[in-house]
Amino acid sequence: MAGMELQRGPAGGGPPRHWEGPPLLRRWEERRDPRRIPWVSTLLLAVVVMVGSGFAAEGQEATREPLDVFARVLLLAGPALLLLRNRYPVPVVFGVCGVALVYLSAGYPYGPVFLTVAVACFAAVVAGRRRAAWWAVGLLWAGHLLVAHWLYAWLPPAGDRAAPWGQEIAVTAWVAAVLAASELARVRREVSAREREEREAAERRRADEERLRIARELHDVLAHSIAVINVQAGVGLTLLDDDPEQARAALTTIRAASKEALGEVRQVLDRLRSPGEAPRAPAPGLDRLPELVEQAAAAGLAVTVERTGEEAPALPPGADLAAFRIVQEALTNVVRHSGSRTARVAIARAPGRLVLRVDDEGPATGSDAGGSGNGLAGMRERAAALGGTVEAGTRPDGGFRVRAELPLRGEEET
Repeated sequence: MAGMELQRGPAGGGPPRHWEGPPLLRRWEERRDPRRIPWVSTLLLAVVVMVGSGFAAEGQEATREPLDVFARVLLLAGPALLLLRNRYPVPVVFGVCGVALVYLSAGYPYGPVFLTVAVACFAAVVAGRRRAAWWAVGLLWAGHLLVAHWLYAWLPPAGDRAAPWGQEIAVTAWVAAVLAASELARVRREVSAREREEREAAERRRADEERLRIARELHDVLAHSIAVINVQAGVGLTLLDDDPEQARAALTTIRAASKEALGEVRQVLDRLRSPGEAPRAPAPGLDRLPELVEQAAAAGLAVTVERTGEEAPALPPGADLAAFRIVQEALTNVVRHSGSRTARVAIARAPGRLVLRVDDEGPATGSDAGGSGNGLAGMRERAAALGGTVEAGTRPDGGFRVRAELPLRGEEET
């Protein structure tokens, strides 16, 4: 049911406490714990069988044996076996059918004794033991035919005659109805279980995607800010004695970068703590590109931005955030891994797509500059989530280039 939390049952294979499906079948599944003994339903069934058989005996006094102690024992034996129908469905269905056959062979009245057979068959089929249920009910039906049309001369009541064949049509119809109802319940139970598994798998996929998204957000925010802080801390330590004013400026940059990082991390955590609520602040986009340029400049990196393409409406939120994070991560990689102190950002927008390119002159200062870390992987994941691509690698002249192409959903492509 929409909005209902799916909860697993107790350890050991019990059924889930909540799941979507037909109400009667849902209640059956919730109660069908193999470790649970169905006392209440079995007691009610025993009362119905005993009372109903008494009324049936009054109407069949002339043709069937009266109910004696042995008959009462047999009538109670069926419900007693049904107490174990959840744990041992196969022995129970054969046992109940055997008790019913003995009851009929003794010449006792027809009546509610068949209810125990129906319940046992239903429990076995729903538990997945359909072949055993069919065999048990089929043997009971065959035994009834033998008793009613051949062995009746040697069995009570005395002077009994062969049952009319018209009666067998009703018996056959009853057997078919019991088996059909049981099979229908089994099919609906399997369909509901399959749908429940698909919903749980979809929930797990959504949870994994959300965790990945949050991990990307935190990585991009922290990697960029910490890179700036690291560079400025080095500058501050170097100039602390010789140029206190420059050291002060470096510390001011560290404070601003750390404050911004804390704000963005708090925003991500607020969304994590309050799922479904609107974010308190808009997600960053390319409109904040000047802030990135200023932060890069504070870290000693001169960034030039070039925009080409026709003017167009605002970018879709997902593409705007992905573009901002890709540029942010690319500039962070330049600060951390490149010996170049300049970078160029090119943004080209065409109908249906956005192309980003970030270049630096190199050379690389670390062995991981080629993209073996999490930064480039995160960029590729962001682009892939939108159906785009990211290419990164060393240029022929020794520099490094990151190129991303993002489709813009909803815009007419040419």
